[in-house]
Parts: sequence; structure tokens; C-alpha cells
Amino acid sequence: MRMLLKVQMDTPTSNEAIKQGTLPKIMEAAMEELRPEAAYFGAEDGCRTAYIFFDLADPSQLPKFSEPFFLQLGAKVSYRPVMNREDLAKGLAAIMPGS
Repeated sequence: MRMLLKVQMDTPTSNEAIKQGTLPKIMEAAMEELRPEAAYFGAEDGCRTAYIFFDLADPSQLPKFSEPFFLQLGAKVSYRPVMNREDLAKGLAAIMPGS
């Protein structure tokens, strides 16, 4: 299932990760593990925030994906199922009269 993983990093903790040079390593390790379709970075609610779109093959993977962000960045982590354009078209076609 295609998911949006939102990671809001704690500012003091991520500041320290930047000073220590570990933030790029943490993010690179996450990208290798998640193999995202896309990843975007910005600020939300005054926090460094990552928006990572990836395929979740099994819900049991959630701790493996979440814990590095919790433990290393003091992050708030949330997941949301999402669709791309083709998924939306398929879903709408399934509810159209006469389908």
C-alpha cells in the first residue's frame, strides 16, 4: 500500500544532529530502508519535516521505519495511506454506476 510518512523532527535534537554531522546519515539510512517513490523536505509547524512516499508491504515494518526517527531525532511520526492518479482513477471506476 502506498503511504505518506510524515516525520516532524524535534528542533533541538535535529540541530544537534546537524552540528554532529549525523542528520544526513540518518536520512540516507532511512531512504535506503524505505526506498521511497518520492521524498520532500520542508518546514511545518516550525519543525524540519520530511514527507516520504513509499510502498508499505507489511504493517509489521512500521516499527523498523519509525524507530530511527523517534530515537535519533525525537521526531513526531505519522502515516497516511495515499493514492496516485492511477489509483484514484481505478477507485472511482469501481464505484461508477454500471461498473
